[in-house]
Amino acid sequence: MKIGIIGGTGYVGGELLRLLLLHPEVEVAMVTSRQTVGEYIFSVHPNLRGLTQLKFVPMNIDELQKNCELVFTATPHGGSVNLVPKLLKAGLKIIDMSADFRLKNPDYYETWYGWKHTHPELLRETAYGMPEFHREEIRSARLVACPGCMASAVIFALIPIVKADLVDTKHLIADLKVGSSGGGSKPTVASHHPERFGGVRPYKVTMHRHIGEVEQELNAFSTDPIRISFTPHAVNMIRGILATIHAFPKRPLTNKDVWKALRSTYAGEPFIRFVKYVKGRYQLPDPKITQGTNYCDLGFEIDKHANRLIVFSAIDNMVKGASGQGVQCLNIMMDIDETTGLKSTGFHPM
Repeated sequence: MKIGIIGGTGYVGGELLRLLLLHPEVEVAMVTSRQTVGEYIFSVHPNLRGLTQLKFVPMNIDELQKNCELVFTATPHGGSVNLVPKLLKAGLKIIDMSADFRLKNPDYYETWYGWKHTHPELLRETAYGMPEFHREEIRSARLVACPGCMASAVIFALIPIVKADLVDTKHLIADLKVGSSGGGSKPTVASHHPERFGGVRPYKVTMHRHIGEVEQELNAFSTDPIRISFTPHAVNMIRGILATIHAFPKRPLTNKDVWKALRSTYAGEPFIRFVKYVKGRYQLPDPKITQGTNYCDLGFEIDKHANRLIVFSAIDNMVKGASGQGVQCLNIMMDIDETTGLKSTGFHPM
């Protein structure tokens, strides 16, 4: 399959290129950019030197239609909402890496993003790009919306225990530690190295935009309405997210109860790993171990003193939280083994 990438200069575009250039079943045909037209891709993504001689090209739908079968749109939020309909009209399949088509209810865009959705008719047909829960929708979709990175970490942790009706769904607390690459490749005053390095900074501590898609996905598995508290923290790492979820059981829980919920939800899933050990250096999930991989590591502890269930979820925000999940969706759409091009371990030590 010939693939195009619209917006290939950012971190997500770079990760897509890293994965797709080594993918045995696809050819990267075009990579567009506004600022770097005519420059070699490896001039922006130096880790790709020696893998490709492609150059960035201007955005041109006629050329994409001629040269590609599927396009990844890796534009900033709000950048694909009016572009995607034109690509669909040209007969292209699309995997959108932005937030522009993740929410099914168009009113939620005003609540969580502060803008009115201009193509609400497409939201109904869009597949939410989380294969573990939407595999068949993705398989037949012409438009897939990849989840947000923090939303992914929280959804993976919570669906098993919500689905099993183990916890109070109105008191769910997500505390997230997020690497700097989650802020994208364009620096801000807050992401400037001297300001960020060495600190742990809470940001967007209430009404974070990923709450909308977390509640949307959890409500599909719950008989009771979901209400989640969600607060991220910028920490001193480049890649990775650790979500620590505090939930409050409806009844006393045992380890067996939680294991049953996790295993019944993720039986046979190739990119979900359980990490809960009594020995070793990494007894619970740590995003350091997932760096560069498409794995989500899940673990838990039961706090009997406070009647609390703590679930831990660790991912690489650039891979399972973005590009890797997009490639996994691509494989499903191509009807090939969904691990193709994604079978890699992380590095240790890192």
